[in-house]
Amino acid sequence: MGAPITEKEGKPEMIIPAEQQRARGAYLARAANCVGCHTAQGGPAYAGGRSLSTPFGTFITTNITPDKATGIGDWNEEDFWKAMHEGKSRDGRPLYPAFPYTEYTKVTREDSDAIFSHLQSLAPVAQRNPPSRINFPYDLQPLLSLWRAIYFKPGLYQLDRNKSDEWNRGAYLVQGLGHCGACHTERNPLVGMRSAEGDATLGGGQIMGSNWYAPSLTSSVEAGSADWTVGEIVQLLVTGVSSRATMSGPMAEVVGQSLQHLTREDALAMAVYLKSLPESKPRSRANAPALTEEVQNWLRQGARIYKQYCQDCHGASGQGAPGIYPPLAGNRAVTMTPPINVIRSVLNGGYPPVTAGNPRPYGMPPFAQALHDGEVALVLSYIRNAWGNRASLITAAQVDKSREGIH
Repeated sequence: MGAPITEKEGKPEMIIPAEQQRARGAYLARAANCVGCHTAQGGPAYAGGRSLSTPFGTFITTNITPDKATGIGDWNEEDFWKAMHEGKSRDGRPLYPAFPYTEYTKVTREDSDAIFSHLQSLAPVAQRNPPSRINFPYDLQPLLSLWRAIYFKPGLYQLDRNKSDEWNRGAYLVQGLGHCGACHTERNPLVGMRSAEGDATLGGGQIMGSNWYAPSLTSSVEAGSADWTVGEIVQLLVTGVSSRATMSGPMAEVVGQSLQHLTREDALAMAVYLKSLPESKPRSRANAPALTEEVQNWLRQGARIYKQYCQDCHGASGQGAPGIYPPLAGNRAVTMTPPINVIRSVLNGGYPPVTAGNPRPYGMPPFAQALHDGEVALVLSYIRNAWGNRASLITAAQVDKSREGIH
């Protein structure tokens, strides 16, 4: 289903039958995970209404079904292309980067037209969503225009002619259609990417408005895959689990709704590209504690909690159970800095996505009600410093902060 990548901005020269274009557009919309943002929980697909919290305010996603009154039924291909490529609405108004046009700008015109064709073929849904609540002074259009002038430049994906077609396809999917950099990128206080050039935008960062951290895809101590086989990367992308990692949190949703539907060729292309990313310098890491008597007492308390709540599944030595419960010994997700994700996993539970390759995943129940903040801090401090793991201690204050947003 992957289209050849071109460097033309104009209309496609080859006429594609309407049914074929719609089918291709449906696949591309899946790859871009459009439904993930443009669907409220329990609501009609693509009808919008989902809340996205950002430092700019709370954005309510739009209805992109072909309803003429509340959706994009009156739009044409040019209007949709303008939104994808230039980050502008039909009336020319600049859009806020909660819609990831900073990545979608790399999408080809052919793919944009195909996605639009698919969206226009959907059943119209008459759903008028509430307006976004944008904080002052970000609601001022001149400030948004200034942000765009600094942090956004429209431009198609540029082929690297020194790389294979497969590598370029993977780069196109990761950098553009998949908009991976929108989450896996460190941002400054103005929500601009700290580096807007090449692979540096995959260096990890806090997900906007979320108590989750999207780990670096270029660091071996986070989620870098340079030392993985291509097959291991493909398995993780399309099933959500592998012998080396398990997807959970927001990424489990991405796998379930999007990545598992990739063709074998596109999954391979993404894996080839991700594996090729050069190793980045590790971010500053909080030091592991000196094993004073006070710290050892702290860890002994954590060990008792671990034995009561965790050991039956994860093992006395943190070895886990292959294909069922992930190991904790030597698990880089456990020792990562910042420790947000491992705290959230204990509080919320850990649930891999349901996929065709893993239809009945094992999950971990939430412990937000069973353990108080101090107990979560104790058991995680122990796990992060047992069986060869070495990482900073967790504090009750960190756990308390991570409870925000738990429902």
